[in-house]
Amino acid sequence: MYDRRVVRGNTYAQHIIPTTSQPDPAETHRQQEIRRRAMARKRAIEQFKPRTPEALQGRKHIDVQTDLYLEELSDVVVATDIECQTDAFLDRPATPLFIPAKSGKDVQTQIEEGELFDFDMEVQPVLEVLVGKTIEQSLLEVMEEEELASLRAQQRAFEELRNAELAEVQRLQEQERRHSEEKERRTAQQKEVLKKEKETAEKIAARAYTQKYLAELLPAVFTSLRSHGYFYDPVEKDIETNFFPWLMSEVNNSLEKRFTARQLLDTIVYHVVQNRLELFKDQQS
Repeated sequence: MYDRRVVRGNTYAQHIIPTTSQPDPAETHRQQEIRRRAMARKRAIEQFKPRTPEALQGRKHIDVQTDLYLEELSDVVVATDIECQTDAFLDRPATPLFIPAKSGKDVQTQIEEGELFDFDMEVQPVLEVLVGKTIEQSLLEVMEEEELASLRAQQRAFEELRNAELAEVQRLQEQERRHSEEKERRTAQQKEVLKKEKETAEKIAARAYTQKYLAELLPAVFTSLRSHGYFYDPVEKDIETNFFPWLMSEVNNSLEKRFTARQLLDTIVYHVVQNRLELFKDQQS
C-alpha cells in the first residue's frame, strides 16, 4: 500500500521543489531533555524497585506459579506450519514530474549594444566605493594597531609601576616582620628579666622569712625535745629509770607487808573477840 494524500491547490512545488525544513534547535533540545529525564526517572525506579535477594551458596532461584489454578509448563512450544498463496504484486512505477501547462504569450524585443550597460561608466562608482572602503579599512587597521601599541605601552608602564609597588610592599612587610620579631624578642627578654627579678625577690623574702622563723623555731624545738626527753641529764635519767622504779617497788612491798600484817592482826582480834563473846554468853546463861 502506498500513502496517497489529497493536496489542495498547486502541487508543482511539492513534486519539483523538495521541502527541507530545518528543525528548531530549542525544540530539539527540549525533546532531548524530556527523553533524558524520562530515562533517568526509569533508572531511578528500577534502582529503588524491590528485588529478590540473591540465592545462598549452593542454591538457585526457580520460577513458581502463584495463580489459583496451576498449568503445566513446557519448554517446547507447539507450532503449526500454514502456507498461503498470494497473487504476484507489481511494483508501482515512479510518479512523473508535474509540469504545469503553459499560459500567456511569448514576446521579444531587440536591445542594441550600449543601451542598457556601459562598463566604463558603471564601474567608476563601484571602484570608488571599493577604493574608499579599502583605504578606510586600512586607516582603521593602522589606528587600531596604534591604539593597541599605546595600550601595550600603558600596560607595560602599569606592570612596571605595579611591580615596583609590590617590591615596596614586600620590603615594608619584611621590615614590619623584622620589627615585630625584634619587638617580640625584646618583650621576651624583658619578661625573662622581670621573671628572674621576681624569683630573686621571692627567694630573698623566703630566706628572710625562713631565718626569722628558724630563729624562733630553734628554741621552741629544743624546749620541746627537752620536755619529751630527747635531751636529759644522765644522773637524772638514771634516777628516773632505775632508782625510782626500785623505790616504788620496795614501797609497794612494804605497804603490802603492812597490809598483810594488819589483816592478820584484824583476823586475830576478831577471833579473840568472838571467843570472848561466846564465853560471855555461856557465863550469862
